[in-house]
Amino acid sequence: VLAARLLLVAVWLGSWQLIASHWIDPFIYSRPTDIASQLRTWFTDGTSQGSIWLQIRVTLEEAVAGFAIGSVLGVVLGVLLGRARFLADVCAPFIKGANAIPRIVLASLFVIWFGFGMSSKIATAVVLVFFAVFFNAFQGAREVDKTLVDNARILGASRRQILTSIVLPSATTWILASLHTAFGFALIGAIVGEFTGADKGLGLLIAHSQGTFNSAGIYAGMIISTVLALAAELVLTRVEGRLLSWRPSSTSAGAAL
Repeated sequence: VLAARLLLVAVWLGSWQLIASHWIDPFIYSRPTDIASQLRTWFTDGTSQGSIWLQIRVTLEEAVAGFAIGSVLGVVLGVLLGRARFLADVCAPFIKGANAIPRIVLASLFVIWFGFGMSSKIATAVVLVFFAVFFNAFQGAREVDKTLVDNARILGASRRQILTSIVLPSATTWILASLHTAFGFALIGAIVGEFTGADKGLGLLIAHSQGTFNSAGIYAGMIISTVLALAAELVLTRVEGRLLSWRPSSTSAGAAL
């Protein structure tokens, strides 16, 4: 499998390099060698906005803060509304309406509200993450086995005990599934916010590259963002494995039957 993946990447990059060198304009479409040269320049000589590590750190801080805040808000409100049907029915049109607002518009608005600092980028990331997590947490809370909840109530379990011992563990799979995509949204929110207005970050590098018609710089920024997202995905996968270690695997469950 690894060999097939490497072969696929080699064929893709090789064909891109060949086509850009002979049939299409490399100034517009760039080439893999130009992108590699741009990355090498950024990591050895720095960027026009300062050290590349500073730009990565700023974007990562914004994404992590937006991811944490948006995830907590999404889980708390999703689970609470998932268990309170009347409140969910009241809030449903407002939540759907807020989710339908274009995020780019909100990013511009946040820049006006919070300025060009990190706050506006974090706010954009929070909005993107919140809805991705909220709907999964909401559905996970709704999918809890009603018989299990009724049995717990018969045995004298309180609302808090049902929530912490039954609802949250049952919704964990839904929530963790949303977190895998949520960090990507947080990164997008941070970069979009920087693209709208910032003095540091990967989004600023991409916007500067666009302004100078440096397509290699745009691709280089995309590659760095992709690496950050894949690293976060690896961390979340490890966390998910630890949080769900209490669950029996399908193989062991089948053997027990």
